[in-house]
Amino acid sequence: MTFEAVHGAYLEQARALHRGGVDVFLVETVFDTLNAKAAIKAILDLEDEGFEPLPVWISGTITDRSGRTLSGQTVEAFWNSIRHVKPFAVGFNCALGADLMRPHIAELSRISDTLVAAYPNAGLPNAFGQYDETPDETAAHLREWAASGLVNILGGCCGTTPEHITAIARAVAGATPRVVPRREPALRLSGLEAFELA
Repeated sequence: MTFEAVHGAYLEQARALHRGGVDVFLVETVFDTLNAKAAIKAILDLEDEGFEPLPVWISGTITDRSGRTLSGQTVEAFWNSIRHVKPFAVGFNCALGADLMRPHIAELSRISDTLVAAYPNAGLPNAFGQYDETPDETAAHLREWAASGLVNILGGCCGTTPEHITAIARAVAGATPRVVPRREPALRLSGLEAFELA
């Protein structure tokens, strides 16, 4: 499929969602940034059609221990690719459990000048495709993230249940949200790797 065809499909969906009354657009489980850019462009193009601008939340996914998206970008390269959109929030979800996702969230927290969101799986799936991590185990990981000042928004993805979400909410109640850092202006580019010219 061409970029134009993918963009057109996203535009049709974004238009219908906006007319349906959504409050925020969530472009999530991004493993290929070009595909995400087609979705983001469709959302932004709605303004040209007279629609009210809505906040955009972008959530990527790191698919394995390489620390890269499926299309090969590092965390910083991914952020550099989408930061021009000025998303309401950026983060990661899916693919990994909290223990394996933590270093990638920590990196995103260090480099992004917007809210950081994370909703990991309940661990990795077992041989039967089930998730064994208990609500208390997931909540303990995310409590540490909150205590370390890494995140602003937390939740759960594959394998998490209402009990997981309840445990997470209880574990982080009263925690101080991450302070969004101010980054100095610089030329920040991306391919598979990030490049910064200060």
